[in-house]
Amino acid sequence: MDGNSDKTRHHDGRDHGSHSHTHGAVDSSIATSERGIWAVKWSFAGLMVTALFQVVVVFFSGSVALLSDTIHNFGDAATAIPLGVAFALSRLGTSRRFTFGYGKAEDLAGVIVVLIILFSAVVAGYQAVDRLINPEPIGFLWAVAVASVVGFVGNEVVAIFRIRVGREIGSAALVADGYHARTDGWTSLAVLFGAVGVWLGYPLADPIVGLIIIGAILGIVWQSGKTVFARLLDGVEPEAVDEIRHAAYGDSRWCTVAS
Repeated sequence: MDGNSDKTRHHDGRDHGSHSHTHGAVDSSIATSERGIWAVKWSFAGLMVTALFQVVVVFFSGSVALLSDTIHNFGDAATAIPLGVAFALSRLGTSRRFTFGYGKAEDLAGVIVVLIILFSAVVAGYQAVDRLINPEPIGFLWAVAVASVVGFVGNEVVAIFRIRVGREIGSAALVADGYHARTDGWTSLAVLFGAVGVWLGYPLADPIVGLIIIGAILGIVWQSGKTVFARLLDGVEPEAVDEIRHAAYGDSRWCTVAS
C-alpha cells in the first residue's frame, strides 16, 4: 500500500478516503512532501492574517459571533503548528536516547493545539451566554460585516490554494482540507447574518450566531481530540486491519473468522 496515500483500498476495488478535518493532526501525505509543507505554510499565513484582522474588529465592536469565528480561523491556522514541529524535529534524526527519532513531538504539539482551541471555545461560549443574559449594544456593525466577508474570502482563497496544490501533489488529505476551508468560509459568512439581525433590531442575533459557531468548534475539537490521542497511543484505523487480514487470508470470510 502506498504510504503517501490516505486512502484504504478495499477488496471490492473501491477507495474509501479518511477525509475528516482535524486540528492538530497532519496527514503524512502532506508532511512528506516539500510542496505540501509549502502549501500548509502559506495557508497558515493566509488564515492568520484573516484572523488578526478579525481580532481588531472584535476588540472595537464587541461582537461575540465574530469572536467565535475568529477563534475558528485561529484554530485552522494552528493546524500548521504540529507540521512545523514534526518537520523541524525530523531533521534531527535519531540519537542514542531517542532511537526512534522525535516523531511523537508532533502528536504532543497536536494535543496542545486541541487544548488551546477548547479553552478558547469555552471562553467564547461564556461570553456568548453572558451576552444572551445581559445584552449589550454592538458597535461598528459595518466593520463586523466587513470582517465577516473578509473571513469568507480568506477561507475561500485558502480553499482554492489547498485544492489546487493537493491535486498537483496527489494529496487527497490536502484537497479535503481545502473543501473544509470552503465550508469554514460559510461559517464566517454567518456572522454577517448576525450583524444584519442586530441592525434590524434583534440584538440577540449576535450571541445566538456565536453559540452556533461555538457548537461547530466543539464538534471539531471532539473529532480532533479523538484523532490526536489515538495517534499518541499508536492507535490503528480498523480499515487498515481489515486490509491486512484480507491480504493475509485472501477472502473476507476468513477475515471474519480470524477476528
